Amino acid sequence: MLLKKYSKLILSLAFTFLAGLAGSIFTASEVPTWYSTLNKPSFNPPAWLFAPVWTTLFILMAISLYLVWSANNKKSKMAVVVFVIHLFINSFWSLAFFGWHNPLLAFCTIILLWLAIIFLMIYFWRISKLSSLLLLPYILWVSFASLLNFYILILN
Repeated sequence: MLLKKYSKLILSLAFTFLAGLAGSIFTASEVPTWYSTLNKPSFNPPAWLFAPVWTTLFILMAISLYLVWSANNKKSKMAVVVFVIHLFINSFWSLAFFGWHNPLLAFCTIILLWLAIIFLMIYFWRISKLSSLLLLPYILWVSFASLLNFYILILN
């Protein structure tokens, strides 16, 4: 009974973290090697900060997805599709930047991701205001990451 009650939350967490894991496959080995050789702006955070920030953001994203999915209506089903598309873009950024060593493609991707998050927040707002608000730290971080990506592109 308890598993059934929380199955959507468990699935939301699992699905979101699987996408994060997919992105980290390209990232983990490249941070100490390729990424460390790049010229970075003075405001570049230390490498150790990225994992806890992304972990927190993925938890918030999963809870946001759960709240919307739990609404169980026509809009919520489409919201899940929109979330999946946005999550694909999120993972693709890691492939473009770390996997392919392509800051230009990654910058184009992160701009698309930023737009997808804005769209997602607007869509989620219509179903659950809290689910949309939970994405605020995410859009703020991606805004910062976009700036960071841009400077890495220019400096290299």
